[in-house]
Amino acid sequence: MKMPRLVMHYLQDLPAELLPLLEQITDLATDLRWTWSHAGDEVWKTMDPQLWEQSENPFVVLQNLSRERLDELNRSTQFKQHLDSLTKARNGYCDCCGWFGEVHAEAKLKGVAYFSMEFGLGKALPLYAGGLGILAGDYLKAASDLAVPVTAIGLLYQEGYFRQILDGNGWQQEIYSYNDSSSLPLRPVLAHNGAWLHIPIELPGRTVRLQVWEARVGRVSLYLLDSNNLLNSAPDRGITSKLYGGGKEIRLVQEIILGIGGWRLIEALELEIDICHLNEGHAAFVALERARCFQEKRQVDFWEALWATRPGNIFTTHTPVAAGFDTFPRELLAKYGLIYAKKLGVAPEELVKLGRRNGQDDNEPFNMAYLAARSCGRINGVSHLHSKVSQSIFQDLYPHWPECEVPISYITNGVHVPSWDSPWADEIWTQSCGKNRWLGTEEMLTAAINKLDDAKLWTLCGQERTDLVRQARQRLRLQLSQRGAEKEIIDEADQILDPNVLTIGFARRFTAYKRPNLLLHDPNRLIRILTDTQRPVQIVVAGKAHPADIEGKRLVQQWAQFAAQPIVRKRVVFLEDYDIALAQELVQGVDVWINTPRRPWEASGTSGMKVLVNGGLNLSELDGWWAEAYTPEVGWALGDGKEHTEASWDDVEAEQLYQLLEQEIVPMFYDRDATGIPRSWVARMRASMAHLAPRFSNNRMVREYVEKLYLPVAINFQQRTAQGSVIAKKLRLWDEQLRRNWHQIHWGNLTISEEKDGWAFEVQIYLGEVLPDSIQIQLYADPLDSETPICETMRHYASIPGALNGYLYRGNLPTTRPYTDFTPRCVAYHPDACTPIENNLIHWWSGTAMLHGNSP
Repeated sequence: MKMPRLVMHYLQDLPAELLPLLEQITDLATDLRWTWSHAGDEVWKTMDPQLWEQSENPFVVLQNLSRERLDELNRSTQFKQHLDSLTKARNGYCDCCGWFGEVHAEAKLKGVAYFSMEFGLGKALPLYAGGLGILAGDYLKAASDLAVPVTAIGLLYQEGYFRQILDGNGWQQEIYSYNDSSSLPLRPVLAHNGAWLHIPIELPGRTVRLQVWEARVGRVSLYLLDSNNLLNSAPDRGITSKLYGGGKEIRLVQEIILGIGGWRLIEALELEIDICHLNEGHAAFVALERARCFQEKRQVDFWEALWATRPGNIFTTHTPVAAGFDTFPRELLAKYGLIYAKKLGVAPEELVKLGRRNGQDDNEPFNMAYLAARSCGRINGVSHLHSKVSQSIFQDLYPHWPECEVPISYITNGVHVPSWDSPWADEIWTQSCGKNRWLGTEEMLTAAINKLDDAKLWTLCGQERTDLVRQARQRLRLQLSQRGAEKEIIDEADQILDPNVLTIGFARRFTAYKRPNLLLHDPNRLIRILTDTQRPVQIVVAGKAHPADIEGKRLVQQWAQFAAQPIVRKRVVFLEDYDIALAQELVQGVDVWINTPRRPWEASGTSGMKVLVNGGLNLSELDGWWAEAYTPEVGWALGDGKEHTEASWDDVEAEQLYQLLEQEIVPMFYDRDATGIPRSWVARMRASMAHLAPRFSNNRMVREYVEKLYLPVAINFQQRTAQGSVIAKKLRLWDEQLRRNWHQIHWGNLTISEEKDGWAFEVQIYLGEVLPDSIQIQLYADPLDSETPICETMRHYASIPGALNGYLYRGNLPTTRPYTDFTPRCVAYHPDACTPIENNLIHWWSGTAMLHGNSP
């Protein structure tokens, strides 16, 4: 692998004896495992203590290392021994078989390609905007820890997402800093001939050439496509300039590059991939390009290729409202889709139908989530509640199917715990549970944490809170200095917050549905809570609003102006430029994390999960993950677990929020025994750490993806593509025949008889030219208390004389439910198909049933 350009300046006239050391340091500094493994911190500190303290980025330290200093390090036996030890540990980590190799050594899974528009791995690689990217970064780290065969695909942004500063009035300003690829922890990816690998993408009137970078994330490679190539025109070089920047057209082209360019990269690297995992619908075009390449290799048409490859695609949706999906107008699809449709050999209107609810409506925009849903074999949400919300959102794609049968499962998100634990928490967990506690299953962790004594846990809180106060003061000094504040005001930053005061954290994207200002509903009441002389409270707030979200910017301004009031200045601080580094400081130091979204608009939410390992407690709306996690023993809940649309409900929950603080949380924190320990508070800490931290770890999440999705999906994909994709050919024919003849199906009589333990149903159906082996007749009843409907297959037991494919079906149901709860239906069926995700045809019985020959 070629050495990064940033270290090339060393090579000119560099003594040969220094080259091995430079290569060794470069190898370690360009593996982003250092973002969660801190074994090398002493090495980086030795190289340049001041720069390491300032940047905490070994790549920056290396970039600024003088040749003289490099020569000194090369003469230091102690440094080189420490470096060798670090290299040995890293190589041992990468070479061992890990959880996946130990548990699933015989699995047929070859590889997973994980596509995401953003990745949040650390501040050294700012390619993320918020929770979606942080989740993607945590996923890669956990996949590396567990040795899951994952390859990631994303985009390299020259500017990425904006940096936030506030003006004197607290109004958000956006600054875009340049990501110089030569100073990022990346390596260029080379082709077989030694030249820089280029991936071509055909756009109207020209071809864009994408250069490729690799970021190492332990065992995982993250490949980044970059249009900033001198071979491209100036406008095309700017395609990958901003994350979520520009208008609809730039966004569409970025998603073409991610999906189509991403699969072409996989082909160029000759990677063996069974599964394409789409982290949101942005990358949905990958399913089309994967099918196109299959079509080209197997010499089949596009639809047969889609039937062959679709089982190998997984779509994870994170969006709780349909308005959050990326959509594009017809004109843009025509501009960019005509060339591609011709390449696929498909009529453009047929291709566009894949991304529309109603394929006949030319005015309906093209929806990337719909394309993902129609081109993937599995769909999952990111929490239990979110799967239910998603079933409602996607029900239009499955007309006449009950909402509870819309084919969306769920795997609740988790966080990569080693990336978010404080040094103090890491020490406690290591002593209690061992160094490899997050590299396998978590069954033993709960018992180990339950054994910790109160004094140790309460000491942990104090150490973490002290660190947060120190860091908040430093950050506030810096932001006041950059704002040009007077020296007296800047010096006051050293007086804000108190290491011994109950500390609340609130940080997230500022937008209306997240209700970031619910705490400000009654400012005077909040001031009284904060300034209580006997039981004071302090709050650290952070968060950005989207540049186009004016209401979100007003919410930011309200908090900034509230924090600037002299009466609360020492108790409230708004910290600018919420990013992964600031998030780590906050979740490692707060006592209570508050989250106030409007249910059910928080798909999962992971910020509150990050405080668990550090002993922080959650006060959150019963939404997303907290709806699964909450019990009174581990934290506090807002709301009543229901959805409310009335504006007055905010008044109700604001009052609830204040009462919880005044009557439960603050008194519990300050209720100390003779030794100064709040025993009830520590009991909740222990319960939260023991039961929730393991459960909502990314370790658990990735293992669930492997065992619930990846392994069965890989088998389905391999079966579908085996033996000349014979199964795909049969399924394509089955689907076409059903759709052509489905209108011929109609029902006859339905007779119901009471039996000793339930009911017997007999129904007549006339299938016309639909073959009986291609359908199933089922008895269906909606779920009651449980979440699972009753669906029983009826038996074909006789033919109807004189009818073309007319049959009698019978079903016996042992049940105490009334017969009126059950309805026969006809659905598409093939043993190798996944319905309704691959075929959504359904025909319900309607008419008058006969009970013992009498009309009921």
